[in-house]
Amino acid sequence: MKKKVGKTVYDTAEMTEVKRVAHGVYGDPAGYEEVLYVTESGKYFLYGIGGETSPYPAEKLVSLAKAKAAAWEKENA
Repeated sequence: MKKKVGKTVYDTAEMTEVKRVAHGVYGDPAGYEEVLYVTESGKYFLYGIGGETSPYPAEKLVSLAKAKAAAWEKENA
């Protein structure tokens, strides 16, 4: 997925996947998937996609501080 954040375009295909978590089952309108990525320069991003009633009814790429990325990873261990 390519997404513009500010003035920069980020491409998840060029990032390293750190962790992937699925919530619910495929086809569940409330189900969603989150993937934590890190760029070569050390920037963290959380990618989310899900059903129409999930927190991610459309693809979303959110920048995270390193501490927030670590907290997300710990919460989803």
